[in-house]
Amino acid sequence: MGVRLALLALLFILSFAPPAVAHPVPFSYLDVRIEPGAIELTLVAHMFDIAHELGIDPPDRVLDPSVLISKGDAVLALLRGRLQITAGGRVLSEGTWSAAEPLPDRQSVRWRARYPATSAPGSVTVTATLFPYDPAHQTFLNFYEGGALTSQAILDRSHPQLEYFVGDRQGVFAVIRKFVPAGIHHILVGPDHLLFLVGLLLLGGSIRRLLLVVSAFTAAHSITLSLAALNIITPPARLIEPAIALSIVYVGVDNLMVGRGRDVRAWIAFAFGFIHGFGFANVLREMNLPSRALGWSLFSFNVGVEIGQLLVVVVVASVLIALRSRNEAAGRRLAFAGSLAVIVLGAFWFIQRVFFLGGIT
Repeated sequence: MGVRLALLALLFILSFAPPAVAHPVPFSYLDVRIEPGAIELTLVAHMFDIAHELGIDPPDRVLDPSVLISKGDAVLALLRGRLQITAGGRVLSEGTWSAAEPLPDRQSVRWRARYPATSAPGSVTVTATLFPYDPAHQTFLNFYEGGALTSQAILDRSHPQLEYFVGDRQGVFAVIRKFVPAGIHHILVGPDHLLFLVGLLLLGGSIRRLLLVVSAFTAAHSITLSLAALNIITPPARLIEPAIALSIVYVGVDNLMVGRGRDVRAWIAFAFGFIHGFGFANVLREMNLPSRALGWSLFSFNVGVEIGQLLVVVVVASVLIALRSRNEAAGRRLAFAGSLAVIVLGAFWFIQRVFFLGGIT
């Protein structure tokens, strides 16, 4: 009996509660059509978001043609300031926008725009934070070429930008221009991969031998990089990052223990290159690999990594050769001290990544 009375009291209270006002659809829609000589846009925004920006209540007044006539330019100026389209590295600003068009069946408002493009862009970058007042707001992004839907994505507060590569020769060139420098940059600023490589070079040798070592490393990491980027094999970073640190320790220890036996550094580079490839893949995932140009982006990134590695080989090998040609004993001392430093840093990164989760990628 007590439970029934409690339920009746709750229903009585709720009957006097004011209706809650909630954001019904926190989405916008942006279609980008890449046509010969132009880029066309279709932007659809929900009336709730527009009403919030204009201070209109109730929100459905936004769909009144008279309101759109008086307020349409203001809201369009607001949205254009929060939307940027870049084609081939050039920000498009000379676009022609239509008047606001109410869509009562979708509770939304639509605009259309056309930006002239004098040449094939190669890539189109969209940056949009249309309604920053709402942290959950998302913009559904669709790309069309030749009238066919070719790519879809979602932009939100944490990912407000997307670069789309056009499916022609100019698009391939744009992929190469982006991912080759990215590969060079990553190997040159990635301390763990760089230290592993330097550790392999400390014992010196002919340029041909050192290039073989680097090429073995590239061949191995290219395999696992591709497998991980294609989501075929994706081991967790909590295992890969400590393993990369241990590979650095191993190289330093091997340098100290090696005698006058056979030089197996190329095999070491090949074996541990598989592990480093998974580390490279973590970086690529953050770059939003273009699905339509996945092969070219993987190839270009690997080419960039190889170029960066060859730069390291040239610099390190030149220094070691110059030092040994003047003083062989000094060269051996440098290799010994350098190997100790490699061991210490590798051990530090291993402890850091296992116990403190502060991994370096």
